[in-house]
Amino acid sequence: MPEPAKDDMRSPARVPGQGSEDIRTRLAAERTLLAWIRTGLALMGFGFVVARFGLFLREIAAVGHAEPAHSTGMSLWIGTALVVLGVAANLLAARQHAQFLRRMRQGSPHPAARWPLGIVMSLLLAILGLGIVGYLLALHL
Repeated sequence: MPEPAKDDMRSPARVPGQGSEDIRTRLAAERTLLAWIRTGLALMGFGFVVARFGLFLREIAAVGHAEPAHSTGMSLWIGTALVVLGVAANLLAARQHAQFLRRMRQGSPHPAARWPLGIVMSLLLAILGLGIVGYLLALHL
C-alpha cells in the first residue's frame, strides 16, 4: 500500500515549533482579525465624513451667498459615535484575537462567547441607526 504524500490536504498542516497547532485555524483567526480591522476602519472613515458633513453644508452655503441651513450639530455627534464605535471594534477584535491565540497555545478549548463581537456591533449599529431615523423624522415633521 502506498504511503500518503506529505503535502496531502487531508492531513492537518502544523505550525513549526507550535506542537499540534493546525495552521489553518491560526490563519482563519488572522483573517477574522483583519476583517474586524477593515470594519473598524470603515466605521471610523464614515464617522469622519458624517461629522464633517455639517461643515461642508455651511461652506457650500457661504460660497453661494445663501443663508446657511439651521444645524443642530447632530452630524458631529453621530459621526463621533461612529468613530468611537470603529475604535471599539478594533480594540475588542485585538483583545478577542489575543485571547484566542493564548488559548490555542495552551491547547485549551475556545468556548463560544456569550456576546460575540459581530452581534454586539450589529446591535450597536442598529441602535445608532434607529437614533438617526428618529432624528431625521423629528427634523421633517
